[in-house]
Amino acid sequence: MQIPPFTLDRQFQEIGSEIQSEVSKVLKGGQYIGGQEIAKFEESFSNLIGVENTIGCNSGTDALVLALRALDIGVGDEVITSSFSFFATAEAISAVGANPVLVDIDPETYLINTELIEQEINSNTKAIMPVHLFGNAVNMSLIKSLAKKYDLKVIEDCAQATCTMWETSKVGSIGDIGCFSFFPTKNLGAAGDGGAVTTSDQKIAKKIRELAVHGSPIRYHHTQIGYNSRLDTIQAAILNIKIKYISKWINNRQKIANNYLDLLEKNPFISFPKISSDSISHSWNQFVIKLRNDKYFLNEDFLNLFDTDCKKYYSLRNLVKQQLFEKGINSIIYYPIPIHAQIAYKNKNFSRAKLINTERICTEVLSLPMFPEISYEEQVYVAENLNKVLKNCIQEIQISA
Repeated sequence: MQIPPFTLDRQFQEIGSEIQSEVSKVLKGGQYIGGQEIAKFEESFSNLIGVENTIGCNSGTDALVLALRALDIGVGDEVITSSFSFFATAEAISAVGANPVLVDIDPETYLINTELIEQEINSNTKAIMPVHLFGNAVNMSLIKSLAKKYDLKVIEDCAQATCTMWETSKVGSIGDIGCFSFFPTKNLGAAGDGGAVTTSDQKIAKKIRELAVHGSPIRYHHTQIGYNSRLDTIQAAILNIKIKYISKWINNRQKIANNYLDLLEKNPFISFPKISSDSISHSWNQFVIKLRNDKYFLNEDFLNLFDTDCKKYYSLRNLVKQQLFEKGINSIIYYPIPIHAQIAYKNKNFSRAKLINTERICTEVLSLPMFPEISYEEQVYVAENLNKVLKNCIQEIQISA
């Protein structure tokens, strides 16, 4: 049996004819930039998230950059965020000239540790950028409380959390701005790159719309240096079809996650990220497990460790991943190297002593196949083989120790 970590083939079998029909209409109509498909999607997404404004853009990364620019965050400013995220989270902050301030994760949720944020706030701090990771939501009540106390802005990185709820609100509607990615593997994915910014602040929305089209409120009149960052019409047409199915797909993901939890809960070497509150409705963009790593260690050659081939004393996770692959099960590591350890930030001098939980989690996490159409039989195959492989790998490590 071959099981991919994610596939769109089965989704296309279900809705492919609808997508082809809508794409054909766009191609025949001849309007490939802007138009009614964009307006329709932005309205639908605003209704889905619960905001007054959605501005489509080129990618989730661009959404973050546009959000930062719209809040006048730039050179010398600081934005607090997590080091355990995709690189774009910090990259966007650096791209506008600001400095990312990276906070360690909560070892149970793998989300930014909200108890550590306040000590990083100073006169240069302008915003907090919580990352709703894997479909799990950061405690937005605490984030909003800190933001109010210190007069900070909140930019939600919702790339992996479309339709995740905190209490009675969807993420992306709670902070000042929400940033979404429609990369094909997301809960709501396009057939290429795409993103969106959400806000209920009309002034912010107006500024983002101008920034996204070369800083131009009126054609050929440019009031600021902006970007060419638009969601194209074909992608909007595809998203207009997919958004009708998003609730169904999220329900499927939640059922699949519960299946995995039931199938794997008795293995003492596997644990799962804790849902950060009873107030959360998890959207399960990924299903992540943590493999207990008693042989864990860290030294000055940290980066080099990630380039070595399954050092048995280093990572149980690496061994398990390889042996699952040999059985046809393809898993993914989110993320093998934390942001602060990336070569691009080698001159930033981040305090690794403050980021120990982040560094450790990068050696232990593994994401199992997760997509709305995966069958229960495939999940059983994954779970049974994972349990067998894990037992074998632990024996290998014990023998080599």
